Amino acid sequence: MPAEPVAPPAVTDDDPGGRTVRRLVAVVALIAVLPALYLPGLVHNFFDLKIYMSAMDWWTAGNPLYDYVQPDRVQGELYFTYPPLSALLLWPFGLLRLGATVTIFTVLTVVALVVTTRWLVTPVIARHDLPRAFTLTVAVLLVLAVESTRETITFGQINMLLVVLILADLLFAVPQGRRWAGVGIGLATALKLFPGIFIVYLLVTRRWRAAAVASATAAAATLLAAVVAPGDSWRFWTHELWATDRVGRTDYTGNQSLFGLLSRFSAPDKPNQLLWLLVVAVVAAYGLWRAVRAARAGDGLTGLTLTGLVGALVSPITWTHHIYWFVPAVVLLTDAALAARGPDEVRRRRWLGGLAVGTAVLIIYGVVSFHDWGVAPVRTDDPVDFVLRNGYVLLSLLLLVALPVRPARATEKSHQMDRSPQ
Repeated sequence: MPAEPVAPPAVTDDDPGGRTVRRLVAVVALIAVLPALYLPGLVHNFFDLKIYMSAMDWWTAGNPLYDYVQPDRVQGELYFTYPPLSALLLWPFGLLRLGATVTIFTVLTVVALVVTTRWLVTPVIARHDLPRAFTLTVAVLLVLAVESTRETITFGQINMLLVVLILADLLFAVPQGRRWAGVGIGLATALKLFPGIFIVYLLVTRRWRAAAVASATAAAATLLAAVVAPGDSWRFWTHELWATDRVGRTDYTGNQSLFGLLSRFSAPDKPNQLLWLLVVAVVAAYGLWRAVRAARAGDGLTGLTLTGLVGALVSPITWTHHIYWFVPAVVLLTDAALAARGPDEVRRRRWLGGLAVGTAVLIIYGVVSFHDWGVAPVRTDDPVDFVLRNGYVLLSLLLLVALPVRPARATEKSHQMDRSPQ
């Protein structure tokens, strides 16, 4: 008779001091690497924030807001392109010294990053009994290392403010049925339009009340801006919103959308609009279908992550600093890999773990930080260039297919861990 299988001895850690040293070394190593990752971004010198502040000075002087233009060696001419509500939010910062404004934006971005990372990672820590302080510290440092974060900070962008509003709604207010559920998404939509994809998500997942609140909030905030700045509001919604050439070259590698991918095939000409709309329709339908399935299974985090990736793909312009949604994707993949513990799940664990690591490596290295893609439109006619120049687009498409839906038990435990965004 064959011998009975012998279980491997349990792994114990009899050297807590050594464990502490190893964790400290890991944290110090990550901190040491960060400056090298941020070095290429220093050339941005808060370029976008400076445009915002110059536009506010121009506006304060009595000039039409959307007449402001600033030359750029890569994009040609750049304008103020945000909705009027964003201008009202930015206007007070134009009264401060630039150094103070830069400091405030940077601090707010880092605080928002820490808060949202905690929201995402704390349930995973509880589920897998991970060391809390060490895991949170490593997670925050890794998110700081991601290219979208680096570009947000060094350009002086407002992306993390929008992420806080969206996640507060979809991780807490909507699942708990709060009366104010949808307010965050509505405000984010009025500020930058892109978050409107999450109103669509609320609709397709039949969160009717939250969708109505989000829509009403966006409309009310937009009307408020119209009362304060009627001329600029009318001009934005009737003309500037539809002028994609105001935000820069669509073929530039930093535009990691489907339209950007197609533009790099057709440059210097515009891509075929019908082809783009067809591709957008297919991708949006599939991505939102998977998001609905995740939401119905009780996995809201996967649902909102898929929706964010859909939004990044279908928007005509999606700069690298817009694609925060890779961060929750890595959290989801890591969580699922850790949950695949049985001997029959070895292959699944390796696949999910490898995809998590691969995604993290790509979004840390990035697509623009360490490459000079030139200042003139150049067609993508080489397979290697195609992959390099469309790294985030291809990764987003892969994740739409590969992101797993977590078991309902995992999401229930997640909700028990954090009942409110503390």
